[in-house]
Amino acid sequence: MLLSMQNNVGQDAKAARKVVFHRVAENLYRLENTGGYYALVKRGDKQFRRSLKTKDRKLAERRLDEYRAQVGNLTIGEDARLSFDEIAARWKATSQQGLKESTVTRRQTCINNLSPFFKGLSIRNVQAQHCERWLTERASKMAAQTLVHELDTMRLIFDYAVRLGLMLSNPAKDIKRRKIVSKPIVIPTREQFQKLVAQIRVSDGRAGSQKKAKAGADLVELLAYSGCRIHEGISIRWVDVDFEKNTVKVTGGERGTKNHEERTIPMTDALRSLLLRLKDERKPKPEEFISQIDNAKKCLQTACRRLEYPQFTHHDFRHFFATTCIESGVDIPTVSRWLGHKDGGALAMKVYGHLRQQHSLESARRVRF
Repeated sequence: MLLSMQNNVGQDAKAARKVVFHRVAENLYRLENTGGYYALVKRGDKQFRRSLKTKDRKLAERRLDEYRAQVGNLTIGEDARLSFDEIAARWKATSQQGLKESTVTRRQTCINNLSPFFKGLSIRNVQAQHCERWLTERASKMAAQTLVHELDTMRLIFDYAVRLGLMLSNPAKDIKRRKIVSKPIVIPTREQFQKLVAQIRVSDGRAGSQKKAKAGADLVELLAYSGCRIHEGISIRWVDVDFEKNTVKVTGGERGTKNHEERTIPMTDALRSLLLRLKDERKPKPEEFISQIDNAKKCLQTACRRLEYPQFTHHDFRHFFATTCIESGVDIPTVSRWLGHKDGGALAMKVYGHLRQQHSLESARRVRF
């Protein structure tokens, strides 16, 4: 039995040529001019065809069985006509439990950016070429990190559709993730840090300026001496501080920490001195926050500009803490635990394995053969 199919070549439909398939078994066809095997399976009123990517009959039959099983798992009904947006909304609703608000927001942004590339298509009709069009158009415009977020979101949505039986396979599975080149971390030196804190504490003469300047400097010191992320730092209450055990509990407040686990860190001498001074100045209640402000962005930017330093961020003081600890002789796995990493130090080794050049040279001078 012969099965004729029309295949367009190039852009001109007049250049179409006849492709002949020979039926060799139920659902199994062989292309006449190449000898390659194809599967043709019907389910409901829809026909599914796929190259089995082999000229070997036995291998083709095994792959046909797998393909039949995939087609057999497909859902036949109204759900098969759902759009990308509808499936994306269902996936987002079922997968956002336990995620941080920022992660949920980022996923929705990715969905909004992906949606135009699948407009007018039912989820079952999305093909690899639609995903490739997204890649072609977005790759030249977006930063690598943004592109990776969108690709990961796309794959997760299509994986969800496959699990529901709405797609045979994930059409985005073969798209390669773009390599993300991390920017070099710029960490303040100890001297720069001391000058920054002193500069932040300087009032600019406006009403209430001195109070804000002091609160900003206190927050920068808190981050630098604890290694906390900004949200973790501003969420620490006085009840979390144990001067007898010389520890501070990091809970992350209502949002929690990044990995959703509380941790207890030991007080460095600098952190203990800071907390004792603040406690003596304020006589705070246990439920009060240590930091009196949510961020120190403005005063930090002003101080960096006046000192002609790079524009350091809150997170740079987490790096400052980690680097200072390592340079002081604390092993990387221990620093990793203080930072709240759960990988035994792999990430810390990657980020902080190359310490400042000055420390490297000083360490080399201590080596004796």
